[in-house]
Amino acid sequence: MFPHQIAFDPANPAWDAIPSGAGVFALFADDPRTEPYLSRTPNLRRRIRRLLDARPDQTKRLQLAGRVARIEYALTGSEFEAWLRLYDTSRLAFGDRVRKRLHLRAPFLLRMTVENAYPRIYVTNHVTKSGMDDLYGPLPSRAAAERFLEDMLDLFKLRRCVDNLAPDPAFPGCVYSEMKMCLAPCFQGCSDERYAEEAASVRAFLRTRGASLADALRRERESASELLEFEKAAELHTRLTKAEAVAAEASEAMRPLAHLDGLIVQPSAEPETVALFSLSKGTLRGPAHYSVVGMRHPNEAAGSTSLYVQPVAAPQAVPLEAPAVTAASRDELEQRLEQALADLHPAGRAKKRSATETVADHLCLFARWYYRPQAKRVGEIVFAADDGMVPPKAVLRAVSRVWQKSRPSVAPV
Repeated sequence: MFPHQIAFDPANPAWDAIPSGAGVFALFADDPRTEPYLSRTPNLRRRIRRLLDARPDQTKRLQLAGRVARIEYALTGSEFEAWLRLYDTSRLAFGDRVRKRLHLRAPFLLRMTVENAYPRIYVTNHVTKSGMDDLYGPLPSRAAAERFLEDMLDLFKLRRCVDNLAPDPAFPGCVYSEMKMCLAPCFQGCSDERYAEEAASVRAFLRTRGASLADALRRERESASELLEFEKAAELHTRLTKAEAVAAEASEAMRPLAHLDGLIVQPSAEPETVALFSLSKGTLRGPAHYSVVGMRHPNEAAGSTSLYVQPVAAPQAVPLEAPAVTAASRDELEQRLEQALADLHPAGRAKKRSATETVADHLCLFARWYYRPQAKRVGEIVFAADDGMVPPKAVLRAVSRVWQKSRPSVAPV
């Protein structure tokens, strides 16, 4: 399961062979039919010793030293990596029970129905393969999803009822049609083409996180101002302000699941590297390690933003016996990134569509990390552009920032 293995002897435990860094581990018994004990910890040696170091005051239930034959572990550089490694190994060991063991709950999403001729939007946490283009998210909670949905629907006239409509002119309608907040397709208050246009506008709003409506309102406002229609311009400005406020509620992560792509940068347990994880259609892969040897780390506070080679004064005297580090060129840095991406997505192996359960679990792990308070969230993510490609320059800047924050501070001499 993990790259490092140690045989455990209760009479002579090799505690010094276990590192004291953060990681995930598994305890195995002699009997292969026995399920392993899996967990993560900020200190492997301390946690494993606490579990296996026999003491007279331990209860019989907690005396594991005589049952464990092998210890496996992997060092991790971040909590995000630890959760993903723990999920992957727990899924191998426990199957579908992994969700209950790790307390995984699918995050909440918005879905636009396509089964009915008159689409509507609703909140769900059910992921399906057929709905990847119609699911938008993830959002931090059900309350946040419902609040955003209500605020967004106030900008449009899409229906809010849950029925499969069969338009009938004799139908009296509902309160939303009376308040002119719905096009009322239930009693043919609009043509099918008009309702389809409104549904397309809502879909564009979700795909662009509000930019489509805001841009259209700005153009209409400027046109009204040029025609000296100031009352109309003021009305459009009020609606634009409201649209911008609703758009601000949507995080950058709220995208169609079919286009939820990006690259996550995390600290690494290996020296002089950072860990890269890919986010592809809501599925996580990684880590791949990116070397920062020879990389110039900009001091943005001082106005220096270049990642590439420039003359820099050494902060302190370098001993003559210290190995010289050659500054990496721009081409070399980008080649390293291409190699790391190739390690995440091997070209010789066809991409397999992940099961919907795995996508939901990975979305839970991603949302659990992404929606943490900014001060507590470790690492960064660079989302893919509209063409589906992750901008290399933005990734390199994120690599530099994550590396500078994660490396140990050196006390002044």
